Amino acid sequence: MTVATDNKSVVDGNYPKNSIDWLTRLIAFDTVSRHSNLALIKDVQSYCEQLGLTVDLTFNDAKNKANLFVTVPAGKNADKVNNGLVLSGHTDVVPVDGQNWTSEPFNATIRGTKLYGRGACDMKGFIACALTLLPEAVELSNSGQLRRPLHLALSFDEEVGCLGAPLILADLKARGITPDYCIVGEPTNMAMVVAHKGIAVYRCRVHGKSAHSSLTASGVNAISYASRLIGYVDTLAEEISYRDDNDALFDVPYSTLSVGTIQGGTATNIVPNLCEFTFDYRNLPHMTQQDILAPIQAKVAELSAQMQSRAPETGIELMQEESVPAMTDNDSAELQALIAALTGDTQRHKVAYATEGGQFTNAGIPTIICGPGSIEQAHKADEYVELSEIDRCDSFLQRLLESCTADK
Repeated sequence: MTVATDNKSVVDGNYPKNSIDWLTRLIAFDTVSRHSNLALIKDVQSYCEQLGLTVDLTFNDAKNKANLFVTVPAGKNADKVNNGLVLSGHTDVVPVDGQNWTSEPFNATIRGTKLYGRGACDMKGFIACALTLLPEAVELSNSGQLRRPLHLALSFDEEVGCLGAPLILADLKARGITPDYCIVGEPTNMAMVVAHKGIAVYRCRVHGKSAHSSLTASGVNAISYASRLIGYVDTLAEEISYRDDNDALFDVPYSTLSVGTIQGGTATNIVPNLCEFTFDYRNLPHMTQQDILAPIQAKVAELSAQMQSRAPETGIELMQEESVPAMTDNDSAELQALIAALTGDTQRHKVAYATEGGQFTNAGIPTIICGPGSIEQAHKADEYVELSEIDRCDSFLQRLLESCTADK
């Protein structure tokens, strides 16, 4: 196989037969979110087409990134593609810039019981296991033994706001396909995660009026007003942490607000005319963005009015930059029972980080998160997955496939 970091090279058709080799192949594609993922997608497309499957792609506006959705139909009838189970994973990975790796991040390396490489656990390990499963699923389909369809969904740009999955879901809706369930293979050490928080990211831009610092009354200090709003955000964060409807099953049992970046000012002796800061809100599934947005907007209006009473051209802008919905467990009891039966683990977990799972549940598809590796290794230098985790995922997906052959 040949793979170039510019993602333009042609790959061969000698596809792996096991998950470790598939993971090695996938890691070799540099699919950092700022790059194209098309080489990886085209490689998987060719593999699926060699298996006799029809692949659907959805592209971003620039046409340099694509999602892939493919279905192993139920039975011998290729039209039986509705319902069934989705195995979902994102193809993009986070950058390695500034990280001190002890091995080449885009060249999978096995040392001891671990396989190292960018995306090893987040989340090309799960994708590798899913691709390894496809040939057997096709055989079962061709022999008429597959009782419900098995779908594979691969997305782009999950790491920068879950931008790809909504296009997959819109395409499925247009085609009239409504899967029964979805499993998102983010790293959970193969534990069952039944719910996660949503995330919304906001940018606040405070426009003041410059003046010499000896004439402060002539200016409007953007940093000072930004600090007042930041103080309010912190106060609101404390208030929501004490709500009586928090959920103790989450690793962080309350919704959170956190200021992440701030910049402003040009010199100490100049009243600053601009200050920007960002904050994120990670909400429990039963809470909404409006729960914090309404009071913050009211505070923005209050502070803007104070500023404009001194200089009408001043004020505060509040802009949303990202929004990923929470994943709920409201409709996934049947899926949870299936996963518990297959794994022998009845524990249900809820987590603070967000995934594409919330987009699937918002589309009416009951979803759980379950995949190989630990989230603690994700995004770090020397990212790795334990080889035993890949084995566990292979076994889990094998049992899952067998459940799709049972009469419903």
